[in-house]
Amino acid sequence: MSAKKIAIIGGGNLGSAIAQGLLKSGFSKAGDIIVTKRNTSTLTDLRDAGVRIETDNDIAIREAEIIVVALKPYNVREVLQEFKGSFNPAKHILISVVTGVSIDDLEHVVPGMPVVRAMPNTAIAIQESITCIAHKHATEEQIRYVKTMFDQLGATVAIDEKLMDAATVLGACGIAFALRYIRANIQGGIEIGFDVRTASLIAAQTVKGAAELLIRESRHPEEEIDKVTTPKGCTIAGLNEMEHQGFSSSLIKGITASYNKIVKD
Repeated sequence: MSAKKIAIIGGGNLGSAIAQGLLKSGFSKAGDIIVTKRNTSTLTDLRDAGVRIETDNDIAIREAEIIVVALKPYNVREVLQEFKGSFNPAKHILISVVTGVSIDDLEHVVPGMPVVRAMPNTAIAIQESITCIAHKHATEEQIRYVKTMFDQLGATVAIDEKLMDAATVLGACGIAFALRYIRANIQGGIEIGFDVRTASLIAAQTVKGAAELLIRESRHPEEEIDKVTTPKGCTIAGLNEMEHQGFSSSLIKGITASYNKIVKD
């Protein structure tokens, strides 16, 4: 696929992470990426890497072909409305990574545009995101391009848009949930004798290895758990104590609490 100019409207944490991932993967050259933000002082690293930094969204939109909207949910409609005249359905693909803003919401502001709603997570900066996508008015070629773009940044799965809020919780919020689990492991490791640096390495690599077992082997977690839970062993003793304390239940409740927060707000 030929290189396309990509404008990222909103150079916050996620927008910057997308730009970083596109560069590190080699999918885009620095000169083909434009990132916009009101306060550009936080984008020094991207500017130093050769990425074009702009404060003017109109310029970025007009000069690009792929428009990635990475704004806060509360101001996305206002910003798109202000620059709706800059969008060209024959030229542009609009990709929104904004939580809680539907394709219909976007289409109401910029009707007729090929729209892709995507939900990555911050691991996109190191090309390890899971990105869920849904679309409307996009051609097969356009969808292939978008999927290929996000595949460079991790894994991509196409879902029905009605599941996008759920995908936000499981994939995007899930980064924080996983990190909190790792942090608890580190704290436990320190209590049983490790220094913080060693405990951090063991905890993080163990979780990485567990995830790779499931991804590479397409196994259910219980299959791998069974391999390390011997009769009267220390693993099953620990697992049972965690369950007695509500480990699985608290995770499930946390996921549903995040989901309810999205759908109610």
